[in-house]
Amino acid sequence: MSDDTTVAPFTLRDGLNIALYDWPLPSRHRPRGVVLIVHGLGEHAWRYDPLAQRLNQWGFAVRAFDQRGHGDSGGQRGVLPDDDALLDDLVELLDDTRRHIAQPWACPLILLGHSMGGLVAATCVLRGLAPVDGLVLSSPALDAGIGALQQRLIGLLLRWAPNLTLSNGLDPRQISHDPAVVEAYKKDKRVHDRISARLARFIDANGPPVVAAAPRWSVPTLLLYAGADRLVRPEGSRAFAAVAPREVLTSQCLEGQFHEIFNEADPSAAYGALKTWLDGFAP
Repeated sequence: MSDDTTVAPFTLRDGLNIALYDWPLPSRHRPRGVVLIVHGLGEHAWRYDPLAQRLNQWGFAVRAFDQRGHGDSGGQRGVLPDDDALLDDLVELLDDTRRHIAQPWACPLILLGHSMGGLVAATCVLRGLAPVDGLVLSSPALDAGIGALQQRLIGLLLRWAPNLTLSNGLDPRQISHDPAVVEAYKKDKRVHDRISARLARFIDANGPPVVAAAPRWSVPTLLLYAGADRLVRPEGSRAFAAVAPREVLTSQCLEGQFHEIFNEADPSAAYGALKTWLDGFAP
């Protein structure tokens, strides 16, 4: 973590404390924009420190948070109290970020979500739950590849044991071609592999509506996805990119790369695409 990063608890509407990270710019430096990062399943916001530092170098203030049931935030690992808990949490963080950073500096607010976090971010935008000026999706879970047998199991667990958690089945070797990234992930005590039926249903149920809404998409969006992704199906991103308006969506498939495009052995293509889009969006 950077020396100037701050970590503080943020209390949600239900009294749960979550870990909120801030990567501010030096005092009196007006940011080009504010980026709020939403992490993926089983991980935590601290893993995005390299990305946040790069965004700082480009002139953006950055925030991220450990979603409930993840990292240093409260909540049972992998459990949701209700179907829309992650969306409601994000709305609170967006409102706080706009009030305390984006509006005082009169700069745009950009939402950046990875994997499950990309699905949460895109669903929030689709439903119009909170205004954002721009959206960046990194390997979003628009098609999690949950099959019919798994869907039946989810249905049974929702009825009889909605808070029972099982392994999410994620293979750490598939997150990156960089062995150091894989090893760090495996040793990270803040990472977990728990998922409940309600969380699995959220992931399975919300990807298709986002893809179906692509022709009507109106928020400026950058979509970056990994062509060799084995943790979410890249077909979901391809389907979205195929029909979203060209004047709204910029998309790029990073062929041959694994799921965590900003943690790949060579992340230069992902960082280059992100910088190009941000330079056009917030010059």
